[in-house]
Amino acid sequence: MLSEAELPNSLISTTAALASIAQQFVGYGTVQTIRPLGNGNINDTYLVDAGQTFVLQRINTEVFPQPHQVMDNLCQFISHAHQRLGKASLARRWEVPTVLKTDDNQHHWIDQQGNVWRGLSFVQDTTTFNTIQNQQHATEIGYGLGYFHSLLSDLPCTQLADTLPGFHITPNYLEQYDAILPQAQVRSPEENHCCQLIADHRRKLSILEDAKAEGHLPLRSIHGDPKINNILIDTATGQAVSLIDLDTVKPGLVHYDIGDCLRSSCNSLGEETRQWQAVTFDVELCAVVLEGYLASAHIFLDAVEYDYIYDAIWLITFELGLRFFSDHLSGDIYFKTQRPNHNLERALVQFQLAESIRTQKQAIQTVIDQLKAH
Repeated sequence: MLSEAELPNSLISTTAALASIAQQFVGYGTVQTIRPLGNGNINDTYLVDAGQTFVLQRINTEVFPQPHQVMDNLCQFISHAHQRLGKASLARRWEVPTVLKTDDNQHHWIDQQGNVWRGLSFVQDTTTFNTIQNQQHATEIGYGLGYFHSLLSDLPCTQLADTLPGFHITPNYLEQYDAILPQAQVRSPEENHCCQLIADHRRKLSILEDAKAEGHLPLRSIHGDPKINNILIDTATGQAVSLIDLDTVKPGLVHYDIGDCLRSSCNSLGEETRQWQAVTFDVELCAVVLEGYLASAHIFLDAVEYDYIYDAIWLITFELGLRFFSDHLSGDIYFKTQRPNHNLERALVQFQLAESIRTQKQAIQTVIDQLKAH
């Protein structure tokens, strides 16, 4: 059983309480062990052994104020994906987690403090990485997102609730930053550097939303957070077998997902590095990941959607820098932190990565054009 020293700084204070919550999802089984799982920035996540192994999560209702909608979306996607997989003749492993129901057949459970919990099946014999390990891994990261999008491609986004209104709407994050800045104390050279970059590029931050408003880019059902460590890799074959962290499955632009996947894949130092000035965007890795992605995605992507892939790579990277920096100025109220100035360090990494993308625009665009031509 989990020791109290191992418990994260959350609303759960005793192992007995945690075991009692886990018991809601195991029927007549007995909870044997519980341990923290992963390093997500939002939810509290545990791996539970109760005869069967499953994932227990507390949904962060500060981030997701409508957790019932999150679970409804998740169940909708899982049902749709299982139907698609049942008809597919895929010659490789692919799994979609299932939602565990409580004794009264609910897809979540609310504890006495009002915390919302869920149980999900655990995808066995898999691992994740925070950086690309080799070219096969890069191909599989792209393939994983492409196949996931293909499963979603015929799920009308009108059937999904918008569980995070404004998520990835970059101009909204700029407005939030503008509201925070006058009350913030910007003192350090690093903080001033971030402010200057935002001032230099603020006019470009509406490019995807403008294209959507003008009818150039269609809304689709998307993952919402397909960074590299949300793509599970089979430990035996090295192949992508699943995407996890499905809270943000919702209507959006596939470009949000493409940009997020590439910005997390093509930074060899990873987003938690303190060596922010050494961060670069690897164009060769970008080509490999995109090729893997388009192996499935070319079936449903419109021709015009290719025209905004470069913009998405730069914008989503810059957007995350803006979000980290705004949270730093606000006192770290959104993203979990492990040390002082952690969100400032994260912001500097993303802004440096965005600058590397910007200076290599022509090379990246050439890669996209060549893949589109094929």
